[in-house]
Amino acid sequence: MDIVDCTTEAEMNDLSDPRPPLPEWVLNAYDVVCAHSHNSNSQEDVQSIPRKQALEVLHSADELALESEDANHALTRLLERGYFYEVDGELRVTMPED
Repeated sequence: MDIVDCTTEAEMNDLSDPRPPLPEWVLNAYDVVCAHSHNSNSQEDVQSIPRKQALEVLHSADELALESEDANHALTRLLERGYFYEVDGELRVTMPED
């Protein structure tokens, strides 16, 4: 399994964005999901994880111990902020442009 180098909050933050930064526990959820992502079946250079598996990982991760609703909320926030994008039930890691 390839491990993706996840983007940090500072790299994803747009200084013109008026929204407050994501809470630390949501960013921790991002790191955990990224650590369990792999190359997408359809695109080798894209790291991904099925949404259902991401929820299971967040629910079972000892360092987070998120309840189902919290895990779902974290994924929703990460999708809304562009950390992931979803294609056919698969969460793909958004890679910053160089």
